[in-house]
Amino acid sequence: MLILIPVCRNLLSFLRGTCSFCRSTLRKQLDHNLTFHKLVAYMICLHTAIHIIAHLFNFERYSNSRKATDGSIASVLSSLYNDKKEENYWLNPFHSQDMTVEYVTFTTIAGLTGVIITIALVLMVTSAMEFIRRSYFEVFWYTHHLFVIYFIGLGLHGIGGIVRGQTQESMHESDPRKCEESFQTWNDHHPSCKNPRFEGHAPESWKWILAPLILYLFERIILRGYRSLQKVEIIKVVMHPSKVLELQLTKRGFSMEVGQYIFVKCPSISYLEWHPFTLTSAPEEDFFSIHIRAAGDWTENLIRAFEQQHSPFPRIQVDGPFGTVSEDVFQYEVAMLVGAGIGVTPFASILKSIWYKFRQDDRKLKTQTIYFYWICRETGAFAWFNDLLASLEQEMEELGKVGFLNYRLFLTGWNSNIAGHAALNFDKATDILTGLKQKTFFGRPMWDNEFSAIATAHPKSAVGVFLCGPKKMAKSLSKRCRQHSSLDPRKVQFYFNKENF
Repeated sequence: MLILIPVCRNLLSFLRGTCSFCRSTLRKQLDHNLTFHKLVAYMICLHTAIHIIAHLFNFERYSNSRKATDGSIASVLSSLYNDKKEENYWLNPFHSQDMTVEYVTFTTIAGLTGVIITIALVLMVTSAMEFIRRSYFEVFWYTHHLFVIYFIGLGLHGIGGIVRGQTQESMHESDPRKCEESFQTWNDHHPSCKNPRFEGHAPESWKWILAPLILYLFERIILRGYRSLQKVEIIKVVMHPSKVLELQLTKRGFSMEVGQYIFVKCPSISYLEWHPFTLTSAPEEDFFSIHIRAAGDWTENLIRAFEQQHSPFPRIQVDGPFGTVSEDVFQYEVAMLVGAGIGVTPFASILKSIWYKFRQDDRKLKTQTIYFYWICRETGAFAWFNDLLASLEQEMEELGKVGFLNYRLFLTGWNSNIAGHAALNFDKATDILTGLKQKTFFGRPMWDNEFSAIATAHPKSAVGVFLCGPKKMAKSLSKRCRQHSSLDPRKVQFYFNKENF
């Protein structure tokens, strides 16, 4: 019942919108939707294992009871109605002593659907491992859609009625409390203890999964189908260094907030695959844009298609936008933005929006200071948003708000030639690698120093720390948020937020 709800993105976006005035801690729970989805999946796996093991023991007891010749109550119950299977009043599914566990498993509805949905579950869980999801996304994507078979099998699983109970009519004719001890004299002519009759329990699974399944299918088929039919116009294509493709798009009625993301499909590459990309444009712009880095077959094919074909471009379909944690950035007086590589994309949207807000003299802007950290392996990546940072530098100087935006660029992959060249030109007004006034740092940030400096500069502020990057960095920043937050709630507090996809 719960496994599909966390991936109903339109529902989550709607709840984020309706909870816009809720406490940030309450809204933040919506951003853990994929974590909750995984936890539910783990619990399904655990209880599936318990369910299967219990049935294996049960089948073994059924088999032994059918073979028993000791005249026990189990052997008597097992032999009831086996020669009249058409009456369907039997209790033991092993109708003869020659039947095996394997035969019953693969010839009954419950057994066969159980095997099918278990195989589907194993494939879905194993293909969702991070290594496979990152390196072989198509394997994860297609295998995860076995959930359709899983839910159909789950709905049919109980139809065979292998779990049975005494019928209500038989309960009146043969009260178990009175007739249990006289089982050897049961017969259909006995005045008070006739042969008990059994029936399969009605299937129940569909009652639990029907509502979330309808909600999910409504989102995936109706909403996504409607949006995919809306025309998307490609107004500009830019090829950036390090094999990054920028697409600037327009779509009628499209409305976005900072840090949101969309799903993109290119039918000429794959008719079924939708891939998520963070929007890098600002809400104030008359178009929306995404940056796509080559990271798998689908993205490589898409980039190649736009490199080789100028006009007309391949058709693009868009679903979204959907909300993320980055929407809350303007709820803090002080914001700390940390992007690793292409993880800078949600913050590009935020920085662009800030530029427009200053241009329009937006007095509703609550944020007073932004600390922006961008960590890259190669120098070419900095070219993606150099113009944006340069514009922000100039804008802040003209408005006398030089301290509003404090950014640090960190290069983690370099050779002696790059470092030597940078050292020789360190005294120049602009950085030799990026052309910006802020110099590029070599290595990784010393986070304890950075957090201490921010805590000293803003001793009574709530600081929102936003990360789009790897799990290892998330653990490091989350730990430092706790370490550097004051025990006094009136003093500096760091609140950690991480993009989930």
